[in-house]
Amino acid sequence: MMTLEYLQNYWWLLISVLGGILVFLLFVQGGQSMLLFTGSADRRNLIANSMGRKWELTFTTLVVFGGAFFASFPLFYSTSFGGAYWLWILILFSFVVQAVSYEYRRKKGNLYGTRFYDLLLFINGVVGCVLLGVAVSMFFFGAEFTVARGNLLDAQAPVISTWAPTHGFEAIFNWKNLVLGVAVLFLARTLACLYMMNNIKEDVSFFRTLKNGVLVNGVIFLIFFLWFLTMVLLAPGLTVTTGEYGYTASVETTEYFYFFNYLHLWWALVALLLGVVMVLYALIRSIVANHYTKGIWWGGFGVFLVVCSLFWVAGYGGGAYYPSLLDPMSSLTLRNSSSSEFTLTAMSYVSIIIPFVLGYIWYAWASMDRRKLTPDELKEDGHKY
Repeated sequence: MMTLEYLQNYWWLLISVLGGILVFLLFVQGGQSMLLFTGSADRRNLIANSMGRKWELTFTTLVVFGGAFFASFPLFYSTSFGGAYWLWILILFSFVVQAVSYEYRRKKGNLYGTRFYDLLLFINGVVGCVLLGVAVSMFFFGAEFTVARGNLLDAQAPVISTWAPTHGFEAIFNWKNLVLGVAVLFLARTLACLYMMNNIKEDVSFFRTLKNGVLVNGVIFLIFFLWFLTMVLLAPGLTVTTGEYGYTASVETTEYFYFFNYLHLWWALVALLLGVVMVLYALIRSIVANHYTKGIWWGGFGVFLVVCSLFWVAGYGGGAYYPSLLDPMSSLTLRNSSSSEFTLTAMSYVSIIIPFVLGYIWYAWASMDRRKLTPDELKEDGHKY
């Protein structure tokens, strides 16, 4: 029989998997962030069509990620999505303009011109990546909110979670959060270069440009990611003692919490180190080899493992995965923020279909990439972004 604690751990694992897939798929946003700095119209169209084949997968994964949080850990959903709404509105707005841009970028009768929609895609590429990094960074460096369950009895204001008056703006301008945000942006740009090296055929000049892009963006990503990882390993965390019915009994600040949690959760440490090695292998071989096109798979799976390990070390091990900077007792854990045992059990049966969904995504991906994109293909009749 599945216990409530088992179900909470299981759903955090699923959320970790979705988070890892989402960050990998952000290569679409990374490619879009290159559009404004590409002089040739043909080259811009090549990038837009390469990314356009996959943009819906990123958008769908983001929606599923948010939906999984809503269903399994509703207190986090109401606290973060409902409290830091300026942060999330900006993220969602950037993804809405992305959808509009791919629909109308080269549509006949376009009143604004292709460059206008390239600008919108650039905004989504930069803003989406940076702000998603900011949102994840709060799992480690905390957020300005309080939780008062007794407010449910207040007919005038039945609001459990209360956020800082700036409602998410303060998180955007927190330099620690921005370190991860910048790292995610340049990771996405690096993965975009690796993907286009695999996806675009017969453009030798562009291939060399992409190799240089892997070098430049990869180095910047590594600098900011190692900076973020060092801050996390040296940062204090909250050790939470859980009382009856999952409520928080006590909270204690623990120095180097995430460092020791990695040592305790050895499998998360293995995933982190293996993921880093795979990403480095993808970068080095793609830069050094004369014509290597498989870097997106090594790098993509490595990114997936690193992101999963970060979620695991934040949520597992008896800590708070969403620390409160205003009231430590309000910090969210897997035990005090989850849905009921009945809800988690019912959804667990539904989650059995997830492998089939992933299998379909893989099949659709392979079908779209069976024919590599070429510059000549953009001159043919048919659907083009």
